[in-house]
Amino acid sequence: MQSTSTPSAAPGRRDLLAGLGLAAAAPLLLGSTARSASPQDPSGRPAPNGGAVLLRGASLVLTMDRAAGSGGPLGALENADVLMRSGAVAAVGPSLPRPPGTRVVEAAGKVVMPGFVDTHTHLWQAAIRGGCTDRDLFGWFAGCTHPQRGRLTPEAVHSLVRLAALDAVQSGVTTLVDWVDIFAFDLVESYLRALAGTGVRFTYAMYPPRPDGVLVAKVKKELVDPVPLGSFQVATHAARSVQDLNRAHWELARDLGVMLNSHVLERPEQRADDPVGVLADIGALGPRLLINHAVHLTDAEIARLAEHDVRAAHCPLSNMRLASGIMRLSECARRGVKVGLGLDGGTNDSSDFYALMKTAVGLQRVRATDAGVFPQVADVLRMATLGGAEALGIADRVGSLTPGKRADVVVVDPAALNFAPRFDWVGQLVFNGRPENVDAVFVDGRALKLDGRLVGIDTDRVVRDAEAAAARLRRS
Repeated sequence: MQSTSTPSAAPGRRDLLAGLGLAAAAPLLLGSTARSASPQDPSGRPAPNGGAVLLRGASLVLTMDRAAGSGGPLGALENADVLMRSGAVAAVGPSLPRPPGTRVVEAAGKVVMPGFVDTHTHLWQAAIRGGCTDRDLFGWFAGCTHPQRGRLTPEAVHSLVRLAALDAVQSGVTTLVDWVDIFAFDLVESYLRALAGTGVRFTYAMYPPRPDGVLVAKVKKELVDPVPLGSFQVATHAARSVQDLNRAHWELARDLGVMLNSHVLERPEQRADDPVGVLADIGALGPRLLINHAVHLTDAEIARLAEHDVRAAHCPLSNMRLASGIMRLSECARRGVKVGLGLDGGTNDSSDFYALMKTAVGLQRVRATDAGVFPQVADVLRMATLGGAEALGIADRVGSLTPGKRADVVVVDPAALNFAPRFDWVGQLVFNGRPENVDAVFVDGRALKLDGRLVGIDTDRVVRDAEAAAARLRRS
């Protein structure tokens, strides 16, 4: 769910790209950001990043690697260990040897799997969780996003982004893509400092509403590139009325070597914008294009996206809340479109990826009145992990527990009232799971959550700070 902006005069390529060289030589402004990914947790204790961690004796490991185990695309292994070393998955299998100095985390009776990949969110919208509950997309813009975004301060941004990102982490999200339409440099700096400080792997998708290549390059080179777990995209909102701006965004993305990220056909009224046609006309159709929502695609558009290997983010909870419609997910899958799942920020109201998976399954069954329609349980688990990584073009690094990939790992404890008794743990992950079942989260081998608690985080203070920030915004 994007926020709209009034477009300014169409930029030229020279205007948008001016300053790329200057920004490359600018000094680093976020010295503490780069340090946020160091192998120390916030409490000062050594964290398992660079050292070795052995998750021992998991009842079930879902590797998402067909070559690693049974169970088809889930690559399932029973009674197995996962060894993480130097931030990567070193080995997966039964009774792995414990290298000297390795920290052991007991996983008996638990499920180990890759972390969730959230392909589309807006973290700052934590300020308006639960707001405008009787509005559609356009009512949400008018009543919630536009008023609050205009009142943001660096302090409020930091508190709200930290709250939302930590909520995502504690829910099992290890990678997220944040589509951000906030433009003042001091706000962006505060935003990225908060985001990097949580330890989550992230992509900052920046929407420039006017020809300001200097700002975009400055943000990427000074605030994102120095963060080991950070990456960058150029965001846009494809429409005929701003086609020149869309073209400039695409040219900027190409020059920076990053993906273009666009909202597409979230509501039927946006059909008049012809976003797929615009993206085709500017030459953006291809694997370096990520489209969000894509609810109201025609058969011809789905075929065109598949032909060019365009990637998509499916946001079923947000689309349902805003009465936007149901994505034609089964048709996209049949054509081979790579689709990941997205929480979509404030219009999801929480960071519950289990609810997201369950809804993605349920809405397609409602739409088709067929329980056998795509996605099935294995399909949606894959979409939530490796499928999301594929959509972002990072499946060579994350999304499965394949030795050599980065150690983004979640441990789920099914010994809970909402999960027990054991029947089919794979199915129960989707239909029974909740964030409170997440016992541990590792990103790049570093423990961000252990024994059901965020490591080194005063959650009461995080909540208090966010409450105070939201209250100040509403008073201003």
